[in-house]
Amino acid sequence: MSEAVEGTTLSTTQHEEHARPKIKPIIRNISSEDISAALSAGFRDFQENFKFSLFFGLFYAVGGWIMIWFLTGLDLPYLVYPLASGFALIAPFVAAGLYEVSRRKEMGETMEWGGILGAIFSKRGKELRWMAIVTGFAFIIWIDIAIFLYVIFFGLQEINISDLLGVVIGSPRGALFLLAGNITGAILGMAVFSITVVAFPLLLHKDVDFVTGMITSVQAVLKNPKTMISWAAFIAVMLAVSLASFFVGIIVVLPLLGHATWHLYRRTVSFEGDEEA
Repeated sequence: MSEAVEGTTLSTTQHEEHARPKIKPIIRNISSEDISAALSAGFRDFQENFKFSLFFGLFYAVGGWIMIWFLTGLDLPYLVYPLASGFALIAPFVAAGLYEVSRRKEMGETMEWGGILGAIFSKRGKELRWMAIVTGFAFIIWIDIAIFLYVIFFGLQEINISDLLGVVIGSPRGALFLLAGNITGAILGMAVFSITVVAFPLLLHKDVDFVTGMITSVQAVLKNPKTMISWAAFIAVMLAVSLASFFVGIIVVLPLLGHATWHLYRRTVSFEGDEEA
């Protein structure tokens, strides 16, 4: 009896896998003109759906403010900068709601809070949550690296917030610390960018697994290195400006980048036999 049940289950699984449509992403060549077009389209999405866009931007900003307050209260000011800069590693997941807004607008679907916020809890959202774990793990690695670099340059001494800027910026050792930290952060950030820039919007758009999403994303970066590096640099500059404003700028910057990322994804990836794409 058990063998019969197992056989039936295996047969059902195989049938489901066979019935599942094969989706083959195709990477297009893109240029700086596509970035400009994506930014323009992203700005239109922001204008037409500003209440949804600003919600996600404000949510991200509030998270940043809470983080700064928490670290300052624990007298760990030296972790504020690395955590704030590393916060960008999880931005693609926070921006998933923005991708969903742009997707719904493109498909002519109704804009409703339940559908937009519930996107990550849908069937496809399971793969999205796996991607969130990947980016969360990268964030943890970055914090570990930041602490390790701090110990290398400053040992176990505690630096209070009033002396932090003078020690870090006003000394050769501090300058080397910032240089090493920023170079390491840039390398890790580019790695995360490479596996997420296409993956998150793809997982919201098509029924594919998160590994396929990451592979497709890396392929898109490798096929369009100059354009993708330019896009990554633009994102880095915009986020840096937002961090300098203590996350106030992120309220607008995150939605614009999120919507634009969706449109850049649509210009970068097409699908074999898919009339929609």
